[in-house]
Amino acid sequence: MSYLVLARKYRPRSFEAMVGQEHVVQALANALTQQRLHHAYLFTGTRGVGKTTVSRILAKSLNCTGPDGQGGITAQPCGVCDACRDIDAGRFVDYVELDAASNRGVEEISQLLDQAVYKPVLGRFKVYMIDEVHMLSNTAFNAMLKTLEEPPEYLKFVLATTDPQKVPPTVLSRCLQFNLRPMAPQTVQEHLAAVLAQEQIAAEPGALRLLARAARGSMRDALSLTDQAIAFGAGALAEAGVRQMLGAVDRGHAVRLVEALAGGDGAALIQSVDGLRALGLSAAGTLEEMAALLQQMAVQQAVPGALDAGDPDTAVVERLAAALAPDETQLLYSIVVHGRGELALAPDEYSGLVMVLLRMLAFKPAGSGSAERVAPRPAAAPAQAVSAAAARPAAVAAAPALRVPTPPPVARSPEPPPWVDAPDENEFAEPAGLPPPEIPEPRPRAVVATVATVVAVATTPLGDRWTALVKRLVEAGAISALVRELAMQSECIGFDEARIVLRVDRETLRSAANVDKLGAAITQLLGRAVALQVEAGTPEDSPARRDAAERARRQAEAEQIIADDPLVKALMAQYKTARIVPGSIKPH
Repeated sequence: MSYLVLARKYRPRSFEAMVGQEHVVQALANALTQQRLHHAYLFTGTRGVGKTTVSRILAKSLNCTGPDGQGGITAQPCGVCDACRDIDAGRFVDYVELDAASNRGVEEISQLLDQAVYKPVLGRFKVYMIDEVHMLSNTAFNAMLKTLEEPPEYLKFVLATTDPQKVPPTVLSRCLQFNLRPMAPQTVQEHLAAVLAQEQIAAEPGALRLLARAARGSMRDALSLTDQAIAFGAGALAEAGVRQMLGAVDRGHAVRLVEALAGGDGAALIQSVDGLRALGLSAAGTLEEMAALLQQMAVQQAVPGALDAGDPDTAVVERLAAALAPDETQLLYSIVVHGRGELALAPDEYSGLVMVLLRMLAFKPAGSGSAERVAPRPAAAPAQAVSAAAARPAAVAAAPALRVPTPPPVARSPEPPPWVDAPDENEFAEPAGLPPPEIPEPRPRAVVATVATVVAVATTPLGDRWTALVKRLVEAGAISALVRELAMQSECIGFDEARIVLRVDRETLRSAANVDKLGAAITQLLGRAVALQVEAGTPEDSPARRDAAERARRQAEAEQIIADDPLVKALMAQYKTARIVPGSIKPH
């Protein structure tokens, strides 16, 4: 007796046996129970999700006569009457399946429609099922429009397609359309477990997870891969064997790569890629596994506890999710997904994989990590007050400027929209003690105000010496590009006649080439040999932080001058919804 493949042996023969398409099953079952039958149905979806299966079950439901031969239209076909058995066997004369991929011309469709004038021979209804209907020619579509719109009462059309966008709107408007969805990996895995239990074949849960993921939503593909895995494993499904058959990358490799990215360890990344190359594993498969891992991490970060507790990988995902900030996880996922499309453009797939990983390392946010590590530190000292009498508004220019937003107000009473002035009986009254200002027309815009926040830097004597030295290097044009960035972002933690010790957090700046160039520039400027040592760490007092603090201080001073100006106060008192335009104040 010939072997019957699993995809055919376990094809559902009733609506109850279908998995993953409950929305379609419910709609069709209700229509059959209530006898509200449409004359044309269109089933859409990717390969292997059950379009043909639903069509055959629908044909059995329409023609079932029951075990005693007295049954009628039903949502639960008996499966034992002549009509049910013949439809399952593909020999029911009143059920016609036409493959439009090989019968796409007007002649084939016309020949099929010519038979529509004859009543069913054995069944209650004639059912015409046209698979891959989008492959029909335009003339074939036009030939079937009239019959599709007003068929005889005994004729039902069932159309199936993987590309509904290519079906003419005139055909879509004549059909009830049902979209069969790709099935979730968990649904596929549970069905495979049930099938293998009936077949009495041992299978490891990890092997079923790999098969379900490789099926990509197609139950037919999952069953076909299972057949292949059974043959590969000599009657048993082991995770290692299925992984070898699929060429899938072990989750452990993806975990090690994400751990290296979380720790900013470039050497570990390159070492991991060399290991993948030695094992002959696919670069595309590596990025695919990383994308799946990062997606699960993002879910865990957004909704803690949402992952399957029974999955042995969940504990690892939870640990990695705590090691990265949510925004960094999103960034890494985006780079991985886009990087998969770039592998074909690289000199070879492993060099492409290296560049994708290095890109993730290069774009790693400074000081990123877990929520505890990325929490902002409190300011070292309060901002100094600035006298408003030191200057007039003419000392600042209205132009876009960088600002640090203040925290949102709490328990703030609702205000009218900024373009509507609330009625006030004293709206045009003069402010006490001030002459009435001259207000030009149209009235000034009402917008939201802001005041810059100054973050002080705790300066050190070593920082003073290093900042002065960096300023001399920049003015002399001795450093540029990444070497200048290394000098600006570094904190000096040691400075003597023969050695300078710096601290910087960005690994790309700590490269040996940058350190050597900066050391040579310092030696040339000072006229003596100076050894430069760079350590990893977060700088507290660097030239860049000092520059940022000074810009914020000057911005806050300029905004305070405008806020304290009498004319500005008068305008804001007269127009209740008036505010200073955010970012419009820029110090000279």
